[in-house]
Amino acid sequence: MEITSDIHKICLTFPKNEIYGLVSQMNRAAVSMPSNIAEGSNRGDIHFKHFLNVSLGSSFELQTQLLIAFQNEYVAENKTIEIENKIIEFQKMVSGFINRLDSNLSS
Repeated sequence: MEITSDIHKICLTFPKNEIYGLVSQMNRAAVSMPSNIAEGSNRGDIHFKHFLNVSLGSSFELQTQLLIAFQNEYVAENKTIEIENKIIEFQKMVSGFINRLDSNLSS
């Protein structure tokens, strides 16, 4: 949720011509991350794992989009690093959770 908020705030500063492009894609990817975790949380482990993988995929999309925004000078380097570090930490946590579910499923 914190990443989603960070992305929403930085996208408000992007040029108007990016509203239907990069801004839209970044906001959708950022919202997808916590939304898929929430949606999968009341499902069985196999289905939850699927939703975690979708969330993880969205985080990789967002990470790439953030770097594109940085390359286009829409985001300062320090802010890019700060948000990217949060995304990487999210990826580690979700990957660990998926691995834990895998070991539960194979037991």
